[in-house]
Amino acid sequence: MINVILLGAGNVATHLFRAFRECKNVNLIQVYNHKAGKLKDFQREVATTTDLSKLKTADFYVLALKDDAINEVAEGLHIESGVVLHTSGGKDMKLLSRFQEHGVFYPLQTFSKNRNLNFREIPICLEASSPKVLGRVRKLAVNISDNIYEIDSESRRRMHVAAVFANNFTNHLYELSSEICEENGIEFDILKPLIRETASKIESLSPKEAQTGPAIRNDQHTIQTHLDLLNEDQQKIYKTLTSSIQKTYGKKL
Repeated sequence: MINVILLGAGNVATHLFRAFRECKNVNLIQVYNHKAGKLKDFQREVATTTDLSKLKTADFYVLALKDDAINEVAEGLHIESGVVLHTSGGKDMKLLSRFQEHGVFYPLQTFSKNRNLNFREIPICLEASSPKVLGRVRKLAVNISDNIYEIDSESRRRMHVAAVFANNFTNHLYELSSEICEENGIEFDILKPLIRETASKIESLSPKEAQTGPAIRNDQHTIQTHLDLLNEDQQKIYKTLTSSIQKTYGKKL
């Protein structure tokens, strides 16, 4: 049995909590957060604490925290044994170098507390301070996911940037699209089949092959019509994306 302590109570921590609790080979023995109120959802199922000095002894201490909090919590963490891991896509493994055994356990997915996910499908990117530690971290990872990758800190940072483009920026464009619909009395639901097909196409086509629209066609009349309908901020985004598409395909705005 692998004993795990989870530090954090946000989106990533919540989903890791669920995944570990469902695993027969993992014993999630404690959850830490500096705010007691954040621990209410965990208290019925596992021991909790707001005091780092009261952490139990475990095989793994998983810091599922905001990037800015990792260093502060790590500095307050005093353990005699066990592997300390963080779950950040953008932070270097060296952030935990004060611990003899340390590494990264980064699940590559967008997490919202109220969304159920199949964790077995989620890629987990691993890095560790030694081959021996990496082997132990891998044993933990395979208990909750079928997609395990060994990726160093530099590659992971670059992959995290790619993920921001693919997810965070894309979702913001959905929000802008939703605002345009709302301002004009149109239900956003009408665009959902289009959104699903756009995402589905890259299962069989490369993103470059799947590109359509007025920018790639160099349809100047449609582009100008769209710009006339947008506010200043929306125009800036529209022009930037149109220019990027046309650079990719060798056409000018």
